Amino acid sequence: MQPPGVISPCQTEQEQVQHLCHPDSWFWAPATFPGCETPVDYADSHSTVMASVADLKIIRFDQSWAKDGHVLLRYTAQGSHCGEPYKGISKTGRHAQWSAAAIFEVEDGKIRSFTKDWDQKTMQIQLGWAPVHESDDPRWNSKALDSPEEARKHNQ
Repeated sequence: MQPPGVISPCQTEQEQVQHLCHPDSWFWAPATFPGCETPVDYADSHSTVMASVADLKIIRFDQSWAKDGHVLLRYTAQGSHCGEPYKGISKTGRHAQWSAAAIFEVEDGKIRSFTKDWDQKTMQIQLGWAPVHESDDPRWNSKALDSPEEARKHNQ
């Protein structure tokens, strides 16, 4: 038997997440993870992205706080499409950097709820997973979307 918090390499994604959650925990991110209703659903869905962006890593925590049973993490991550094909798209080798935020409600040391906001569009465009047409609008401009940090500096 593993000590609490230690993950066995034989555990499934579901088992790795389930022990952290209340039995009736819920997940909310309809725009980026449609159909996911629990943290376990999210872990299963996100494992597809992780298999494709095999070198994914968090490069910085932009904000983090915990208060009254809630934890907020806003972070910047990066990675490249160096792993498995993503929805039929062979690995592109392209690199991406994006931001995401997670809000957890914690009760009795376990996750009661998990809300996620993820700049999925920017990541997918940078990795070559989504089509972009040229536009002056920075929300659809390929140069701005390909390098959001640079675009932000130029618009300040």
